[in-house]
Amino acid sequence: MKIGFNLPQFGSHAHRPEGVAMFARRAEEMGADSLWVGDRLLAPVEPEINYPGTTAFPTEFRAGLDPFATLTVAAVVTTRPLLGSSVLITPWYAPALLARSLATIDQLSGGRVIAGLGAGWAPEEFRSVGVPIAERGPRLDECLDALAAFWGTNPVDHKGSFWTTAASYVDIKPVQRPGPPIYMPAFTSTGINRVARRANGFLPAVTPGSFEPTTITAPMARIQDAAARSGRDPGELDVILRVNTKAGDSVDSIAETILRARDEAAVEHAFVDLTFRDRATSVEHAVDLAGRVLGLVRAR
Repeated sequence: MKIGFNLPQFGSHAHRPEGVAMFARRAEEMGADSLWVGDRLLAPVEPEINYPGTTAFPTEFRAGLDPFATLTVAAVVTTRPLLGSSVLITPWYAPALLARSLATIDQLSGGRVIAGLGAGWAPEEFRSVGVPIAERGPRLDECLDALAAFWGTNPVDHKGSFWTTAASYVDIKPVQRPGPPIYMPAFTSTGINRVARRANGFLPAVTPGSFEPTTITAPMARIQDAAARSGRDPGELDVILRVNTKAGDSVDSIAETILRARDEAAVEHAFVDLTFRDRATSVEHAVDLAGRVLGLVRAR
């Protein structure tokens, strides 16, 4: 089973950007299989929608390093771990720029990028980048089309409702062909069908202490069924599980969640987000936590 961890990107860790390289190197030395970033832009004072599962917007999101720069640092100081995003808020980005950024990181890392893409949900963030939140679904769908064009053969040619690229030569392509694997969460029927038709796999999230295998297996069954109806082989799609930890979660409970996901939901790749478990502590402490989780899971 592959086990990964989020990079120290948010909260107090964002004020120690040198910790990104240190954590990435140490995690690789300990045997971590993947390193991950998120994509948060703002921490609204009076949010219209609170962060899922909370009654306020977490203070950690008042400071967040750029996900592309953070992945780039990890790419150049490691040689083995996969480099993932969970998730890039895709409608914020012009596809030409997103395609170039991900292709560049894939080149720098020797082909290790996992493109976790999502539609987003925070109204304040969408307004700040000048993108109507009501367009987030159609923009995500069109961006998937455009990424395939930019990562495909020359000349690149894309004509859509939101973006148009005249026939052009774009020679920076990802190492991985036809491009980095794309994983997406799915909370609605539209999301289920999008993963089934467009993605390499499903990107669910669970929390220790309240984990039920059906939170993975039920939507995955719907995804596989939709994939079969669309003419795809359901066996082509897999799961990468995000384990969202919180203050007070024990290392044992985190490891137990990963092991239950492996044994009861056939999950073969999981990563642990320590952002809220490791509040206001050092990057060294995050390294220690990651090592303890790895040790428990590997031992069982």
